[in-house]
Amino acid sequence: MTRWVAGVAVGVVAAGVLAGCDVPPAPDAAPGPSGIRSPVPVRSPAPARTAVPSPPEAAAPACPEGGVRLVEGAGDAAMGLRVADVRLVNCGTQPYVLDGYPEIRLLDGTRAPVEVAVLQGGEEIAAAPTGAEGAPQRVELRPGQAAGFGMVWRNLVTDANVPAAEGWVLEVTPRPGAPRVELELRHSVDLGNTGKLGIGPWKAAAR
Repeated sequence: MTRWVAGVAVGVVAAGVLAGCDVPPAPDAAPGPSGIRSPVPVRSPAPARTAVPSPPEAAAPACPEGGVRLVEGAGDAAMGLRVADVRLVNCGTQPYVLDGYPEIRLLDGTRAPVEVAVLQGGEEIAAAPTGAEGAPQRVELRPGQAAGFGMVWRNLVTDANVPAAEGWVLEVTPRPGAPRVELELRHSVDLGNTGKLGIGPWKAAAR
């Protein structure tokens, strides 16, 4: 009896030893602390954009040497009678004084002088008022202000043997001793062969 118990005990011990040799695998590692996050991939910075310059604005025409420029104004043509207006703008930095009549010269399309008698006033051209009338007066232009004078002529061909004259460039000396200013006309001074051009005195332009 004793031997049987002892044998049973030894068998139990041996089985326990053998069972201890079969060690179960270690459990998976527990996740790290909740405060630690997985690293975020770092993105490379986007390449810098090259600024595209804006197109340059159209530059204003340079002010001529004398500090004034000419501008072609409104015109009218009816039954062969022509009326035109020319303006002079003070584009300089100092006041500009005008007095009396401008001195003008006409050039044709080849820039050759046109033979024409320049008359003060329009009475010899037309009996009705044309804007070229009036007494001369002193006009002072501050920078940016303008004055004007009128021109009147007739487009008539009275002699088929005399070529018709046509002016496309106007040269103006605003006052004695001042530099001459030039204006290329959009509408010609078509004198026919009358050979006469009336001009008015300087007048302050209406604001």
